[in-house]
Amino acid sequence: MLEILAGMLRTAAPILLAAMGGVVFEKAGVFTIAHEGIMLFGAFFGVLGVYLTASPLMGVAFALTAGAVCGLLYIWLTERLSANATIVSIGINTLAIGATTYMMKMIFGDAGTVGNPRIIGLPRISIPLFDRVPFLDKVLNNHTALVYVSLLLVAALHFLLFHTHLGISLRAVGEKPEAAAAAGIPVYRYRLAASVFAGMLCGLAGVHLSLGYVKMFTENITAGRGFFAYTAVVFGHANPFAAALASFVFGLAEVVTFRVQNLNLPGPLVLTIPYLVTLAVLILRNLRLKKPAAHKPNPAATNN
Repeated sequence: MLEILAGMLRTAAPILLAAMGGVVFEKAGVFTIAHEGIMLFGAFFGVLGVYLTASPLMGVAFALTAGAVCGLLYIWLTERLSANATIVSIGINTLAIGATTYMMKMIFGDAGTVGNPRIIGLPRISIPLFDRVPFLDKVLNNHTALVYVSLLLVAALHFLLFHTHLGISLRAVGEKPEAAAAAGIPVYRYRLAASVFAGMLCGLAGVHLSLGYVKMFTENITAGRGFFAYTAVVFGHANPFAAALASFVFGLAEVVTFRVQNLNLPGPLVLTIPYLVTLAVLILRNLRLKKPAAHKPNPAATNN
């Protein structure tokens, strides 16, 4: 059981990081479903950074830069050029698949999987204090730094959004941009900064996949996790803690998928588990939304 919980933290971390980026997007009033593509760029450029410099830290820096550029490009296209947000999102997702596959072939000479002794993974951190407590040692110890960053980010982002002037201004930009502009808040600058920051979080999510899980990049390594992250944001109504809970559910579903592969079940059936969980989460959300409406009093009946 403890191994499953530890595995859940590892598998949920990239989804959680991208979901926190999605929360920032939503709070700033920026609609996007480009998490998948930004994660894919982050995963590739993270590996490229390590390959060129032999430093995992530089790999993370490359991934952050890739995510920031994607966020900047997205907000420029949708806000300045008034491009359709859905079309731009699909374009980034499609571009990421094609561009990373092409660059794999051009740089590494392989269009399927990039694995090289020069690619160094993110180091795992051992916290001596946790060694004394079996539960903490098994579940919370010996993870990469990005796992701990993802967990701390949830509380930090919640505090920023709901207990600081910056967060209140950002939410005003997302909820009532006209009123925010009338109050002197630079709406575009806030959305620009939010998009760059959210893109960086998605880039971190991607580099965790390629350097935290494994030490390689494979074609379409994200495998739908960006869409899981967006689903987590929708389920949690862009609340960091609720989105984190949904991310843990997706992480647990992925761990279960790995476990049941040893039961000789049909492979395609096993791979549908995370997607079935996604459908279940969305159905549960819709039921939650409809439930209050069912008990809402009828104004006409009240007047009579």
